[in-house]
Amino acid sequence: MPSAIRQIPLDTATQHHAHDFHQIVIGLQGKAEFEIEGLGGAISALSGCIVPANHVHYYVGQGENRQLILDLPADAPSLTGYHHELSRLFDAPRFFALDDPLKRYLDFLLHELAITQASMSAPAQSDRLAATLLGCLHARLGGDAAPPTAGRRLDLQKLDHYIDQNLARSLTVGALAKQACLSEAHFRSCFREQTGLSPWQYVRRRRLEAARRLLEESRLPLSEIAANTGFAHQSALSHAFRGTFGCPPSQLRRASSKRGDAALIARPQPTT
Repeated sequence: MPSAIRQIPLDTATQHHAHDFHQIVIGLQGKAEFEIEGLGGAISALSGCIVPANHVHYYVGQGENRQLILDLPADAPSLTGYHHELSRLFDAPRFFALDDPLKRYLDFLLHELAITQASMSAPAQSDRLAATLLGCLHARLGGDAAPPTAGRRLDLQKLDHYIDQNLARSLTVGALAKQACLSEAHFRSCFREQTGLSPWQYVRRRRLEAARRLLEESRLPLSEIAANTGFAHQSALSHAFRGTFGCPPSQLRRASSKRGDAALIARPQPTT
């Protein structure tokens, strides 16, 4: 399936969904806000975000706005074959700003799209344009490929404490890197080498573990558990639970409650 590039305004009422293809959104006019499974940020003209496939994301446009959206299936030519390394861009959601060379390329891309829109070669040209943009973004954002600091081991216990104390907030890789006294690029590289996960994947796992404990050990409503563990909405928490644990939070809570009732019944009663 080829890539698709389109320009649309985003609804000014909050919407949410997930889809089985990757997506890049770049602001052309006005502003928009995104929340991608716990990672929030704003997009204005010449800045954007990366939305990996199957990630629930909430979005809302502010007033008159226009966004450039790239829909990128995992098997798109711009992410396979010679370009397969570019798929690493979608290891985790993130926000970015275009530098001057990318701003000039964006201007070229928009003009080229206008020329080829009615052409039979439009799908192929979209893939070529997308591959160039992805390659440039990968060169700028692909900090995972930076060489790690020699002999440096991250203090995961310290990072865990910081993450757990700030689960309800919008945690950024930059904030985690600051805790480790490393640049963001070196931190990403060291973190992946030491844990096998991207920082965002690790934070998401701790959010889910904390949410599961609250489900099993408290009677807090699901909406409050979602807020306390950094999920924008209850539906985002439910989607993440289904993907990780194979069941919705309510089912896990019922199972935990039944286990507790069974243990209470089985407990020996005091004799009189």
